[in-house]
Amino acid sequence: MKIQTLRPEDALTSLQSGPDGLTATEAARRLEAFQANSILHMRTVPWWRRLAAGLTHFLAIVLWLAALLAFIAEWSDPGKGMATLGVAILCVILVNALFSYWQEYRAERSILALEGLMPDSVRVMREARLRKLNRSLLVPGDVLLLSAGDNVPADCRILEAFDVRINAATLTGESYPVARDAQPTDAPDLLHCRNILLAGTVLVSGEARALVYATGMRTEFGRIAQLVQTGGDIESPLQRQINRLSRLIALLAMLLGGVFFVLGQWIGLGFWNSLLFGIGIIVANVPEGLLPTVTLSLAMGAQRMAARQALIRNLPSVETLGSATVICTDKTGTLTLNRMQARVVVWAGRETALDSAPVILPQALRAVASLCQTLQLGEVDGRQALVGDPLEEALLRMAQHSGGAVDFPLVDELPFSAERRMLSTLHRSTEGLVLYSKGALEALLPIASRFLQEDGEQPLDEHEQEHWREAEHRLADRGLRVLAFAYRAVEEGYKREDLEQDLVLIGLVGLEDPPRPEVPAAVRRCQQAGIRVLMVTGDHPRTAEAVAREIGLATGRPTVITGTTLASLSHSQLSLALEARELIFARVNPEQKLQIVKELQAKGETVAVTGDGVNDAPALRQGDIGIAMGLSGSDAAREAADMVLLDDNFASIVAAVEEGRAVFQNIRRFMSYILTSNIPEVVPYLAFVLFRIPLPLTVVQILAVDLGTDMLPALGLGAERPDREVMQRPPPSRNDRLLDRRLLARAYLFLGPMEAAAALAAFFFVLRNGGWQYGETLAPDEPLYQVATTACLAAIVVMQMMNVFLCRSERGRPFGFGSPNPLIWAGLVCEVALILFIVYAPLGNWLFGTAPLPVSAWLFMIPFVLAMALLEGIRKARATLDR
Repeated sequence: MKIQTLRPEDALTSLQSGPDGLTATEAARRLEAFQANSILHMRTVPWWRRLAAGLTHFLAIVLWLAALLAFIAEWSDPGKGMATLGVAILCVILVNALFSYWQEYRAERSILALEGLMPDSVRVMREARLRKLNRSLLVPGDVLLLSAGDNVPADCRILEAFDVRINAATLTGESYPVARDAQPTDAPDLLHCRNILLAGTVLVSGEARALVYATGMRTEFGRIAQLVQTGGDIESPLQRQINRLSRLIALLAMLLGGVFFVLGQWIGLGFWNSLLFGIGIIVANVPEGLLPTVTLSLAMGAQRMAARQALIRNLPSVETLGSATVICTDKTGTLTLNRMQARVVVWAGRETALDSAPVILPQALRAVASLCQTLQLGEVDGRQALVGDPLEEALLRMAQHSGGAVDFPLVDELPFSAERRMLSTLHRSTEGLVLYSKGALEALLPIASRFLQEDGEQPLDEHEQEHWREAEHRLADRGLRVLAFAYRAVEEGYKREDLEQDLVLIGLVGLEDPPRPEVPAAVRRCQQAGIRVLMVTGDHPRTAEAVAREIGLATGRPTVITGTTLASLSHSQLSLALEARELIFARVNPEQKLQIVKELQAKGETVAVTGDGVNDAPALRQGDIGIAMGLSGSDAAREAADMVLLDDNFASIVAAVEEGRAVFQNIRRFMSYILTSNIPEVVPYLAFVLFRIPLPLTVVQILAVDLGTDMLPALGLGAERPDREVMQRPPPSRNDRLLDRRLLARAYLFLGPMEAAAALAAFFFVLRNGGWQYGETLAPDEPLYQVATTACLAAIVVMQMMNVFLCRSERGRPFGFGSPNPLIWAGLVCEVALILFIVYAPLGNWLFGTAPLPVSAWLFMIPFVLAMALLEGIRKARATLDR
């Protein structure tokens, strides 16, 4: 039998306990049987294995290979600076491994946050003595003493209660104080049982004696923690793309290196020359700057998101948010202001709007609004004020602004309960005892016999009752939360059980939590960007639908699915229901929210989920990106999430989506830029083999481009701001590739060949001016050879300087929209300084095997740069027209 249905004495008997608690011996036995009252951790991966994973994933292996080849080159041809470049690559690997390790470590903190909500010590009856014990020592059968301000340490059945109200926000997400007592109930939902105190909730007022019946992972709190732990980490779209890309790059580089090593052997180059040839091909195809650029692009996006009130806790989530196709959002506080306002009053047969014009309401109605409440004295903005339920605060403000609040001494109170759906308080007025009641109309109508008119009280017959119901429906259809007010005079010597009868209905009040003014525009931007917004709320379906209409989520007749309906849907039925054009979920519980997210992901959607309570933590963890509320959210929700809204505002999500989309775009810009230089790095080796010419570019010079001159401009491309059209296109799908055919064709078949032509032309320009004849061999330390390879290297760098502007956009204007960001300009300055160091500084000449270039060589490159800009401009113009 469920413990909430038992009388207090029967509940004690069912757990073989008593009013004086357990004996020390029995408590010790039960502690061994039931284990400590704490949130258990699943077995975690050792730290060294998590760190090793960051050092051995596929892209890291590619970088390890690049470093190894650099050290091999240093061993075979020492003194060329290859060891220094090898060390630089190793540093890149280490930094990215540490970054990945930090992300793994962060995931464990969500469980620690859950434990942080639990109290450390509690007052327990043991052997008829009151003791203070650590909460981990609690066992089923213990009797606790709790008072206002205490956190509930385990799931308990109330034995005795005086004026107990709890805040269950950590489990339900709603912060309204809820009354609790010791009376048996048949309610099946433990969250709403009036005699149950669940672990993680807080006593707002009163005192209670309670019986522990569940501890640790067996509590409702522990069950949610289990959902968070077993939810698993979802690999972000960007992580999937990078893993796929790194495999492709590794296979391509090794395949090409092997093929050209064999080719070198076949044409008689000798083993070491063939090996050098293969190393050059592999190094030329490894984008060593990929991980640093991805990390910087994510970090810059996160920085811009923070400026727009969205704090990113998990860097890959920056791009994930930009890929979001569905946003599952709460209503209260996210789409709305979480500030209840009384909008309409119905009394004396007429409806009165409460707008800016002052309205005088009857004293009886103001008395209910002022007195029938559970607000507590607290501090607001440095001053003393009554605070608590936002609804009751709104009613008090209504009374103050419509004739003045009423203040009579409190005599007795009948607290609100889910079964009665009303609250009553007894006060001593100037005319004697008066009971003031408020609650749902369907709760007050059966116990009311009269209603208040301007000329006095009138009988409440069935015809009048129907009028009251019609008035309530009119308000509810407008999305207002409707409360009925009533009162009655009470004789001295009253019986509490007879207080709530023969009431006089005063009127109805319609309250609204207004939508945030910026949300409708944000919803429109989502729709323009191809992002679907689903409201998933615990509120009443009518209220949810009305808010959806007001913010533009519903324009026709939306499909509204309640938690009860959702529980009856099969997997296939839910999958089909999710295809509705306009869809709202109302009255859903944590498992159902998690179910919705999983089903959307099964349909191929990239899902962003908002939440604020512990109950939301499983869904936040399951979503591709979890978004917690910074102002109203619980610690557990924030720890389980990837992003925290500093202002709890839906519009901030949309702003963050824009920044997230820029990341995907920026990484494509980087890939276009960095892959373009692969062709002028590979072609010299092909020419070396096929045409038996001196090698136009050495391995160390390739690395000077990849890890030197190209690095900072590439990072600058990774830090570009979103363009103005980014929110007018659909989100990238799970099938979209960072590296697609269009990007490869542009880099390898268009921009790359132009750079290769310029590089080889500069190489032969210097050789010809120096008197070289075809077929003539040149020693590596011969001055003419060094000047020629320097010209080849410089031509690649100069062409890449133009290319950084061309890669700012894939179509449209040749050099992109707006001016480049400061990091690009800084990168270009550093690129010029570095190539001048390599070409003209003795140290640079020694490290990279270069020699000073004459002015004629630089002038020779200019036409190639201008031709590249012109041809790319023509291509972009045609691509724009073909759209």
